[in-house]
Amino acid sequence: MIDPEKRKAIYSLYQEGMRLAEISCRLRVSRNTIRAIIKQRGTMPDLARKDKVKIDEELLKKRYTECGGWLQRIHEKLAEEDGIRIGYSTLTRMIREIGLGQPVQQRCSHVPDEPGAEMQHDTSPYKLKIGDKQIRVVGSILYLRYSKRRYLKFYRAFNRFKMKCFFHEAITFFGYAAANCIIDNTNLARLRGTGKNAIIIPEMEEFAKQFGFKFVCHEVRHANRKAGNERSFWTVETNFFPGRKFESMEDLNQQAFDWATVRMANRPVSKSGLIPAKAFEHEQSYLIKLPSFVPAPYLIHKRGTDQYGYASFDGNFYWVPGSKRDDVTVLQFSDVLKIYRRRELLGEYQLPPDGVKNQPVYPEGVSKPKHKPEYRKKPTLEEEQKLRKAGEEVDAYLNFALKPRGIQRHRFIRELFVLYQKIALPIFISTLKRALKYRITDMKTIERIAILQMTNGNYQIPQVQINEQFQKRQSYLDGRLSKEVDLSIYDKMWEDDNG
Repeated sequence: MIDPEKRKAIYSLYQEGMRLAEISCRLRVSRNTIRAIIKQRGTMPDLARKDKVKIDEELLKKRYTECGGWLQRIHEKLAEEDGIRIGYSTLTRMIREIGLGQPVQQRCSHVPDEPGAEMQHDTSPYKLKIGDKQIRVVGSILYLRYSKRRYLKFYRAFNRFKMKCFFHEAITFFGYAAANCIIDNTNLARLRGTGKNAIIIPEMEEFAKQFGFKFVCHEVRHANRKAGNERSFWTVETNFFPGRKFESMEDLNQQAFDWATVRMANRPVSKSGLIPAKAFEHEQSYLIKLPSFVPAPYLIHKRGTDQYGYASFDGNFYWVPGSKRDDVTVLQFSDVLKIYRRRELLGEYQLPPDGVKNQPVYPEGVSKPKHKPEYRKKPTLEEEQKLRKAGEEVDAYLNFALKPRGIQRHRFIRELFVLYQKIALPIFISTLKRALKYRITDMKTIERIAILQMTNGNYQIPQVQINEQFQKRQSYLDGRLSKEVDLSIYDKMWEDDNG
């Protein structure tokens, strides 16, 4: 396709008397094309399609309503009832042109960058290698549109409480907030409606008022309305993730904090050369300054205490100072836990690192109690490792027996380990070989197999090896100087039995 400017140039050169061959050589256009452009006087031809078959618009709307929008059926009815033969692709084009079945798309208006006017928030899921495992995480970014500053943090899961904690942490770090926060139509902040008709959840609306901003949902399919945030996630994927290793969630978030608030804040933006940290200094006078005190978001939980004084929460056990077993109120903050009893603060606890479960947690400055939690789970990793090291046959049996879901894994391993300690190793191995052969996992049946192995006459009890030189050991020589043990009590028992 020859663009309009080139067409005008070709026609102007022709009018000035230049030969067709020379025009073709200079502009690299074929002579036939040049002749066609000259006939059209250098203007763009009207290529509006003229359909051979014309269908009344009202008829199309009628058939569309009758058939519920199913185009194949509309095509059949036009041919069968109206005698109109038309290509299927032509029919679909006509229906699109009159706007049937297609949502009305509104243009996304361009909003100029104004200091202090807007910040943007969004989340994006990722699957990262943390330590030696692939873990699904959710990245959350708060982006100041004018100064291009970012705050980035990752979570295992992102809910309304985590959203509040993130905003409190990010805005507290900046010390300022913009007047509006552009978000998508997420149910974490939106009650109903979309775009300009969206109604924000009263809880989130009151939360935003503490910082002086309000949530604004963009129109459906207008993700470019927060293009700065979308571009930030692209930068995360292409600049933050590559070449970095993460040992834990804490390590991931520490690196994300340094990258977003230090490296990217002092790195010039590629097109404009703007440095976010310096632009933020200029923007501060237009932003809303954070009040002197904004309470951190928290959740309230009711818990009881066990006989040793522990309250369980999120898989861990928190020791409650004192001697009472009354119910307590647990306040869950972003990174700490506070336990109250009748409005009295009993202890403040740092939340354990990500992934740490089934552990007792103690408040700072308090000596640890002697007892462990009553309902603490007892893992069987050590027992399982000892069993697997007993022999290849035992390892093969455990792979079979522990594979099905729903099995009481810990109880099964403990019972198997007790049997392992009771009988000799050759009998234990032959028992599990037979159990594996017949696909048996019932402990009572395994014990009967072990008894059968011992009573079939093929097993001989090994001789106990006695060191004949035991009388020369230092412990034996030291024992000679101790008092003799009084065994007369057993003589009395023997006399009582005979009597």
